[in-house]
Amino acid sequence: MNQLVIVAGKLISSIQKEWNDEAGFDCAAESEDVLYRSHDILAACKGSSLDSLLASKSLREYLGESWIECHPRVESLLIEFEHAFDVRTIK
Repeated sequence: MNQLVIVAGKLISSIQKEWNDEAGFDCAAESEDVLYRSHDILAACKGSSLDSLLASKSLREYLGESWIECHPRVESLLIEFEHAFDVRTIK
């Protein structure tokens, strides 16, 4: 399993924690959408189609920059994913 897939899994877990914390509140719907998008990212990493999925967007744009700003606990994993993605594209 490559590093990008591993980090994508960690990112899903982190986003899911945010969603669980918001359960029952109106903001949970947006977090659920972000969670679904993160699952799409994992599937794309496994299928080598991440570039196609992102379609020239950054990871942050794809997930939703405003959501990320409101959920700083996912920041370290976003940075880790972005680094793994950069390393993958350099190889």
